[in-house]
Amino acid sequence: MSDALTLERMRQDAADILHLDAAEIGDDDNLMELGLDSLRAMTLAMSWRQAGAAIEFTDLVDDVTLGSWWQLVQAAEPR
Repeated sequence: MSDALTLERMRQDAADILHLDAAEIGDDDNLMELGLDSLRAMTLAMSWRQAGAAIEFTDLVDDVTLGSWWQLVQAAEPR
């Protein structure tokens, strides 16, 4: 995985796509309640895959929090 993808980068990417300040998004906030829709989730997944994360759109819809998504990214990292 690329070193460029961090939890904070994911937070900023989500904030940008939702037109929010990154400080407004907590690790356990439901991003759907903050305005995330499936098209935006697909855009995030594609961007993070380009950064080297092994993450798919379908992974994101199971639990729509940054904390959960970060766990998916970390679990997919080669050990």
